[in-house]
Parts: sequence; structure tokens; C-alpha cells
Amino acid sequence: MLELDAETIYRHLAQRARETFVGEKLKLVGVHTGGVWLAERLKLDLGIADPVGILDVSFYRDDFDQAGLKPAVRPSQIAFDVAGSHILLVDDVLNSGRTVRAAMNEIFDYGRPAKVDLAVLIDRGGRELPVAAGIVGATIELPPDVAVVLVRDDDGRLHLTMEKRGD
Repeated sequence: MLELDAETIYRHLAQRARETFVGEKLKLVGVHTGGVWLAERLKLDLGIADPVGILDVSFYRDDFDQAGLKPAVRPSQIAFDVAGSHILLVDDVLNSGRTVRAAMNEIFDYGRPAKVDLAVLIDRGGRELPVAAGIVGATIELPPDVAVVLVRDDDGRLHLTMEKRGD
């Protein structure tokens, strides 16, 4: 199975973000849970003052009626003015594009940003919607029945694992 070093991939992602957004006033919004961990790290590495916005897109997903309510649904929190802001939406793994679509719907419920960019640690392909990330840590190909999962240990280090998806 493919070996993925999450810390090395994160450093690449952070470097790309630094190069792409030099001098821009960004506001970060992370998608629970891995996207929030990445956004918190980017906040420090990019020297962003505003708090990280946190989204749980469970209620915004178009497959909510099929998947149902997840037991770990958390409230979303954006403690800055979204209207007119340049938002960097951060998620751990980009696959179908449905999570990103749901996150953008929720962001617009907070106000109309001037611009939204997308940064992801892993782009694994398999798009069902026309969604593309401008900042990508790594692009990989995996069979549809394999999920990439980001975990964080007690020391804050990131790790990627691959798991067989259930039916």
C-alpha cells in the first residue's frame, strides 16, 4: 500500500500557500475535523491573526437524507466577518467535491466573501462535481473503496492512514 508522510505533505502545502498568497489578507476556514487541524497549523505558519473558522457541513451535504445524522456533529463557528473577506477553505482530503460544495453553501450563510480559495492536503480524484483545489499538498490515485484518513496524535503531529471503506 502507498506510504504517505502527512508532515512532509503538510510542509509542501504550507509552502505553496505562502508562495500563492504573499501579502494577501486571508481568513481561514477549516472543515471538521482534519481541515480544522490543517487550518490551525496554517494560521501559525502564515502569521494570520484572525481566528480559524470551523465548519461542520453535516447538515449541508446533499446526501444527508441517505447518510443521516453523524453522532459527532459539532456546531460551526466563524468569529469574523465573512462578507468581503478572502477566505481560504481548508480540508484534508478532496474526493467527490460534495464536502466542498456543502462548505461553500454554509460559508455563504455567514455572508458573501470577496473570494474563496481551496487548499487540501490530499487530492485523491474521483470528482462528481466540478471542484478543484488551488493549493494541494499531494495528488494520489486510489481505488474508490479505499479512504484516506488524517489523524493527529497527542503531540499535534499529523498522520495519514488508508482504510477500506465499508459498503
